[in-house]
Amino acid sequence: MTHENLFESLGWLRQGENKSLREAHKSIPLPKTLSFLKKLLAFSGPGYMVAVGYMDPGNWATDLAGGSKFGYALLFVILLSSLFAILLQYLSAKLGIISGRDLAQACRDSFPKWVNVILWIMTEVMITACDLAEVIGSAIALNLLFGIPLAVGVIITAADVLLLLILQARGFRTLEALVITLVATIAVLFGFEILFSKPDFAAVFNGFLPSKEIFSNKEMLYIAIGILGATVMPHNLYLHSAVVQTRNYSETFEGKKEALKFATIDSTMALMMAFFVNAAILIVAAATFYTRGYNGVAEIDQAYSLLTPLLGAGFASTFFAIALLASGQNSTITATLAGQIVMEGFLNLRIKPWIRRLITRLIAIIPAIIIVVLYGGSGLSKLLILSQVVLSMQLPFAVFPLVIFTSNKLKMGAFVNGLFIKVLAFLISIFIVVLNLWLIYSFLL
Repeated sequence: MTHENLFESLGWLRQGENKSLREAHKSIPLPKTLSFLKKLLAFSGPGYMVAVGYMDPGNWATDLAGGSKFGYALLFVILLSSLFAILLQYLSAKLGIISGRDLAQACRDSFPKWVNVILWIMTEVMITACDLAEVIGSAIALNLLFGIPLAVGVIITAADVLLLLILQARGFRTLEALVITLVATIAVLFGFEILFSKPDFAAVFNGFLPSKEIFSNKEMLYIAIGILGATVMPHNLYLHSAVVQTRNYSETFEGKKEALKFATIDSTMALMMAFFVNAAILIVAAATFYTRGYNGVAEIDQAYSLLTPLLGAGFASTFFAIALLASGQNSTITATLAGQIVMEGFLNLRIKPWIRRLITRLIAIIPAIIIVVLYGGSGLSKLLILSQVVLSMQLPFAVFPLVIFTSNKLKMGAFVNGLFIKVLAFLISIFIVVLNLWLIYSFLL
């Protein structure tokens, strides 16, 4: 039985030659003689492209607010969010490797046309909201570092599209190398920020333990839900299921099993790094602001202006802004790639990559320019928070199809989710959705 017929028999419709990110599909070779470490390095990359969505400027706003208002208490929420993310990204990688489809293609292959059109529109809104956060974060960073006016900084971010195209033309591995370098830069810079801020490590340890106050204090619960909403990014589920297919693994049972194993290790390691960055932002905010009575620091530029005076370290604010710029640039790469993936997957429509990415970026730039002209930096901060609420609203429409597909034995065969993973994934999905609905309700009120 051929590979295509095999998956048609497993409940998937025939897809022909349609592949995710066709120009990069199976473009990275995997020699069979590699050792475990070399194989791990060969598979490493997709997880880090996903991880940047878990440390984007939207996360910064919620982590800063949580640390400055409540000290280390919400570190437990960051830990819990990261564990949720690890499981969901594992399911995303499994779908891509085992079925040969990204999440958008899987939806197109399984749902009626009208359902897919709705899902596509909602996903485009989600990606635009995500890209909006990256535009705002990059513009604020350029303003803090170089004094570039916010409106000009927003326009400059359009050049990110050209950078992405140049890098991808040099091979997908080059793109991954840039992403890993920027992720490492963010992690190192926040390592220094922790040293500068000198946190109480006993209090840090206690912060990773669950606290009843999270549920009894309504304001703390609100920020906790915001952290959850900003951490689990729906576009990453589409992205991960596509980029894992850039490796030229064998289409046999053993080949897919090995690919899934290394992809899981890759994404878990990358998401633990994202966990460190998010925890570090909250720890620095708690040690620098909360302990000194600055409990209202929730905006990025406000945190930047206070870091050096409070810590007495001349590089503290600069490191903070450089890390923010790296975060914004990193996240824009993955958001624009996700845009290409969902358009091709849901609609089976291919347009030139630079046109697709320019459309995504322009849709994000226009509202950012309008807000900065009318309301300045404070307006951008509010728009940043709004973008996270929009992302929260879209989350169920990515999470539930993913869990349903990977729990379907007819579609996944021997790789179907076991009972424990299936129950856990559905419980996590329902939990995230309920919390996000509560966040949206609170935001509207």
